Amino acid sequence: MKIIDFMAYELIEKINNKEIKVIDILQQTYENIEASEDLIHSFISLSKEEALEKARILDKKLDNGKQSGKLFGLPIAIKDLICVKNNLTTCGSKILEGYKPPYNATVSDRILEKENAICVGRTNMDEFAMGSSTENSSYGPSYNPWDFNRVPGGSSGGSATCVASGQTIISLGTDTGGSIRCPASYCGVTGLKPTYGRVSRYGLISYANSLDVIGPISRCVKDAALLLKIMAGKDPLDSTSYDIKVDNYTNDLDKPIEKKVLGVPKEFFGEGIEQSVKKKINEAIKISENLGAEIREITLPHLEYTIPTYYLIAMSEASSNLARFDGLRYGEMYDNPQSDVFEVFSKTRGEKFGEEVRRRIILGTYILSAGYYEMFYLKALKVRTLIKQDFKNAFTQCDAIVCPTMPTTAFKIGELVDDPLQMYLMDALTCPVNLAGLPALSIPCGFDQNNLPIGFQIIGNYFDEHTILNIGNLIENKLNIYRKIPQIIRNKK
Repeated sequence: MKIIDFMAYELIEKINNKEIKVIDILQQTYENIEASEDLIHSFISLSKEEALEKARILDKKLDNGKQSGKLFGLPIAIKDLICVKNNLTTCGSKILEGYKPPYNATVSDRILEKENAICVGRTNMDEFAMGSSTENSSYGPSYNPWDFNRVPGGSSGGSATCVASGQTIISLGTDTGGSIRCPASYCGVTGLKPTYGRVSRYGLISYANSLDVIGPISRCVKDAALLLKIMAGKDPLDSTSYDIKVDNYTNDLDKPIEKKVLGVPKEFFGEGIEQSVKKKINEAIKISENLGAEIREITLPHLEYTIPTYYLIAMSEASSNLARFDGLRYGEMYDNPQSDVFEVFSKTRGEKFGEEVRRRIILGTYILSAGYYEMFYLKALKVRTLIKQDFKNAFTQCDAIVCPTMPTTAFKIGELVDDPLQMYLMDALTCPVNLAGLPALSIPCGFDQNNLPIGFQIIGNYFDEHTILNIGNLIENKLNIYRKIPQIIRNKK
């Protein structure tokens, strides 16, 4: 039995029916990783010994009929900025090299402890989640499993490549401006950004705390729905989490959508969208219409201000959040007995932070400085409110919004690394969702002429993940491409 051929929900059923042992799943998982990791570099660190030991313990419970947990024995990869107790958690940065948190993030606790999933390793990422290509990792880039010369997207690149390639079944990523949906689109997998406040952020090492959200990456919508049900809910340790009823998201995934109205924003189909992307998105919209949904054109008039608004807010919050990484409170300190405190701090941060992180800290500090705070930061907050209002107005006309996830397919490694502004512009279709705090789902909807995946984005109203998962599942079933994966592991073996 090859685990690469199964979705997570199918594998859970086989474990519970005792058709396969947990230890066999974990051994196959690490065999798959070893067969392909040198080609795609999904992981910063692996937890092989601990994972295999937990698998043996769970198998004993299974033999005794004492298994418990909705993810019992399922291997999962976790992005390297979500705390897992006593596991290396580096945020893809040299400044946290060797750091092992003494506690679990709430999502780690719910998935690994309560539901008995097994963490196989920590996935590669842009340093402190700052990037759209996973080229900014201090541990080297990840590579797209469909084309090793191309980026996998970012910042959750490793979390997408390990699922897309078949190294693991499911993974966790984070989304600040599209960091789940971008790599999901480029790697041809499903990525879900929940509503801000739906999932606890406790134990997430934050980049921009008013934007960051933890979410699942999987090969199908049903697996994403299963994970969200487990992750979601009020957390007393996180004041930004909402006390709102959590749906059973796996229910009603096949519910008809005849009465649904899907909004198509004209601003999402303008200049910069590749023709191959437009073609596949329009085909997916046509499928929605054939399923009975009504398609209605809408407008989001302030969309053009998204990128400057997003980066002004994100960089300002990054400047504040990353101030603690100074070598004294967190990080390895620059050690010179002749140095004063200012030299220690500047040397530590200058040598241990990467170029993109330093750029964003400096710009964020500038934005928040006296004389510029009102000119830049406060104005960005006002525009953010206008963007939120645009979406609220749109949802008076439709039940969900459909559009491309990314304007292009995956670009080549190194193509934009020296052009940060062009890299920032790649987030134009994902950042508005984070500014508004809305839920959004990216599913693969086809391939371009170079066999590169294209992502279809479905944006929902606040706390209405149920609707976008329902729509995504029906379209996914009609397209029937979600089981298609690159042949890396089978060819390598």
